[in-house]
Amino acid sequence: MEPLPDFATLSDEGLKELIEKLMHEEQEVSYRRRILHGQIDILRAERQARLQRKVQSGGNPLDEIDVEKLTNILAGKASPLAPEERE
Repeated sequence: MEPLPDFATLSDEGLKELIEKLMHEEQEVSYRRRILHGQIDILRAERQARLQRKVQSGGNPLDEIDVEKLTNILAGKASPLAPEERE
């Protein structure tokens, strides 16, 4: 992230251009964030649908949970789950 320029050296036009540049950048970031949230929502919905199908076919969605590891974490005997191990 770039620091703000020295305001004393910035003309009115330069200030206006910087504002417009940063607003454009913020719009791009916001658009990307909305795309990512949409993708996350779709993936979560697919995951939920798969869990529902598993339950309907007689499976147990909790079979995938490492109860021993979670017990050790809660007892302070192991480090917390890495991000890729969550959910």
